[in-house]
Amino acid sequence: MITYIYWSAVIAVAGGALLLLGVKAKNWSTGISVSAVLLLIAFVLFHFYFQNVFVKRYGGQMTISVPAGMQHVSVTWKDDNLRIENYDPATNRCIFQEYSRGDLLEGKAILKHCNPLRGPVP
Repeated sequence: MITYIYWSAVIAVAGGALLLLGVKAKNWSTGISVSAVLLLIAFVLFHFYFQNVFVKRYGGQMTISVPAGMQHVSVTWKDDNLRIENYDPATNRCIFQEYSRGDLLEGKAILKHCNPLRGPVP
């Protein structure tokens, strides 16, 4: 829901700039350019900052698929970054992945000989 509000506001501002500069000032090239720049800035801000913030703080939605052949173990938030643990039974490894804002600092930690789904050893 918050994402729809964000994009509605962005489109309203870009449309307002186009209306103001294109129709009122009769300068369509400037109006189109300003609107395009505003949309580009909004897209970059959403992708590199707001996406994880919206999901964590304001009840947004994001979809992440578990890779084929792996089993999901856990998920947690650290600040505004989502951390996911999956288990690969073929190689007996636990893989921790981080989904940070903008996918710039995505980290991965691999634990060898990890079998979290096995249960207690007698």
